[in-house]
Amino acid sequence: MREYKDIDEYLANFSGDTRQKLDTMRQIIKEVAPEATEKISYGIPTFTLNGKNLVHFAGYERHVGFYPGSRPVKDFEKELTDYKTSKGTIQFPLDKPLPEELITKITKSCVERNLDS
Repeated sequence: MREYKDIDEYLANFSGDTRQKLDTMRQIIKEVAPEATEKISYGIPTFTLNGKNLVHFAGYERHVGFYPGSRPVKDFEKELTDYKTSKGTIQFPLDKPLPEELITKITKSCVERNLDS
């Protein structure tokens, strides 16, 4: 696994639709959680809040991954039926529009969970 010094360096490896979707995800997370801090964790972009991981995201050949944890994936399962999911993971295909409103709602729930714990 390649090591990146920061999210900007990670994102520099992508172009086209993948880069646009990653940039959008980053912006949504920053807007929802302006107090969150950026870092690279597990080799991918990560936002932390109050010293704990908030969400991760990453780019792949056919999708962008969003990693809010297992609880949000379960809590939003009815809204995630159009996407491939697994425990703590959501895949948004590159050939479909990014569900910005859904990402916003999930990130807000992660912020609430983080502040409650």
